[in-house]
Amino acid sequence: MPEQLSRAEAWDLLCEWTESESLRRHMLAVEAAMRAYAPRFDGDVELWGLTGLLHDLDYERYPDLETGHPRYAMNELEARGYPPELVRAVASHAPYLGVARETPMEKTLYAVDELSGFVLAVAYVRPEGLVGMTPKSVKKKLKQPSFAAAVHRDELFQSAEELGVDFDEHLTVVIGALAEQREALLPAGAA
Repeated sequence: MPEQLSRAEAWDLLCEWTESESLRRHMLAVEAAMRAYAPRFDGDVELWGLTGLLHDLDYERYPDLETGHPRYAMNELEARGYPPELVRAVASHAPYLGVARETPMEKTLYAVDELSGFVLAVAYVRPEGLVGMTPKSVKKKLKQPSFAAAVHRDELFQSAEELGVDFDEHLTVVIGALAEQREALLPAGAA
């Protein structure tokens, strides 16, 4: 990865394109999960982290899945000289684009994206937030169809399988990564 691409510059780009605090927190959560997984697959922690941080760059500006997200982000990232593997991972996290997830980084991004959002949703309704959260507490909420109803449960399980990781272990990694960043991920006043 070129040295001129820094996390600070990526964060500035994210803030330029994304005003929503909740969407920013989501991208921070995915970044944390990607950084946690990178060593497991001998991945570049910085590259994986930036991929997670920037994967939804254009979602607020261009939410239409038919013509928008993540196409505008991909174009912007390419124009700014981000590595092709980062841009391809952004493309592959959107199943409707038809870009197969081939690399561990691509599979991980897809596996942690929705799950990170779901884990944060669980944290918001727990008095302790992310502190002491277990896979069991997340799975309990997964069984409630009305909780975070937009999350496709089958995709959460399938993506962990595609990654080659037991679902409880996957939950443990993601919960741990988010818990380490809880100050940045939970709104003020939340645990």
